[in-house]
Amino acid sequence: MTKRLLYRIVFMNQGKVYEIYARSIAHGDLFGFIEIRDMVFGERSSVVVDPSEERIQAEFSGVQCTYVPLHAVIRIDQVEKQGVSKISDAEGGNVAQFPMPMYPPGGRGGDKSP
Repeated sequence: MTKRLLYRIVFMNQGKVYEIYARSIAHGDLFGFIEIRDMVFGERSSVVVDPSEERIQAEFSGVQCTYVPLHAVIRIDQVEKQGVSKISDAEGGNVAQFPMPMYPPGGRGGDKSP
């Protein structure tokens, strides 16, 4: 029997750190994006209810495939067992959002001339 691969994907989205589990990841058809398919939620036990996992499961309910920008990905691990999917605040931790905007809103970038 072949073992199905399982990946833990950690990425930033709107100031929050998302940790999800999926069976399939690849370079997406959209340039600069990671394609995540076959997301896995709550397969460990249906007896214990975890509110943090319910929140992320509700956010991705009905989603067959999601595309995450490459620059938002913090880490991708191939794992043997599923952990708890969760959304946590990035503030106060040791995780910082990487790239800052290249051009400030309403500005012309690095050009200082009038």
